[in-house]
Amino acid sequence: MSAIIHREVCIGTEEMVKGKFFYAVRKGFNPGVYQTWDECKSQVDKFPYASYKKFAAEKDAWAFVRGKATSITPDVSEGTSYEATLPRRAPEALEYIPIGQKRHYNHVEEEKEKEKEVVSPAKRAKPSQEASQDSCASSKSSDGFTYMGDAVVVYTDGCCSGNGKPGARAGIGVYWGRDHPLNVAEPLDGRQTNQRAELQAACKALEQAKEMDIKKLVLYTDSKFTINGVTSWVKNWKLNNWRLKSGGPIINKEDFEKLDKLNEELEVVWVNINDACCSTYLLIFSLQV
Repeated sequence: MSAIIHREVCIGTEEMVKGKFFYAVRKGFNPGVYQTWDECKSQVDKFPYASYKKFAAEKDAWAFVRGKATSITPDVSEGTSYEATLPRRAPEALEYIPIGQKRHYNHVEEEKEKEKEVVSPAKRAKPSQEASQDSCASSKSSDGFTYMGDAVVVYTDGCCSGNGKPGARAGIGVYWGRDHPLNVAEPLDGRQTNQRAELQAACKALEQAKEMDIKKLVLYTDSKFTINGVTSWVKNWKLNNWRLKSGGPIINKEDFEKLDKLNEELEVVWVNINDACCSTYLLIFSLQV
């Protein structure tokens, strides 16, 4: 599982002397970086083929979560790693609520953003299923939010029925937690496409975070298009007066401008997550009613 990080975290010598460690979970119930072993263990214990390591630097821990090579060797000096002590078994039936088959956006650079939006099958939620309550929570607080360190965790998603065709209907979803009052499931305003739904879902989450005076956010989305756009492509577009390198127009310019502004006002860690990886019942879009 890959993750794209909006910030770089520096670890001081004092922290390393004090023996502070960061526990990185690449494969587990809720991938990310944790401050204690107990938090880490709750994400990997009984998870089939879990992958995790301990680091002295938070930036190296996040690099491991993203699947990239780290600048230092991870701290596993205890001898037998925790991973080796976990039972190995075939994947078990977890109570996942898959959103359905979804188009994977294959853009690798901003030039390709100009390509025509491809028709993708509609997502299908399964309201009859229910995930185990808060089974992937990092740290549930009394305020109803889930925390990863001092950052609030949120999931966003967008979908479009008949994407690219006349009569297409799109919706956005934002998930803060089980029965959370800020959860959103509503139709998309404006042009009805899957890409816009993904972008506007992220915008909605960041707007809500600002309203709730949340400063730090870990945002999970399955849209690599959204993550690449807001963390990489936008920088070049702004240098080129919001144009592609070729001089052509940016299809979703207004959506990216809005998301970029919100992103700059908050401290956001952007994490890419697969459709079936979230063990919550995540999103049931109002467009399906």
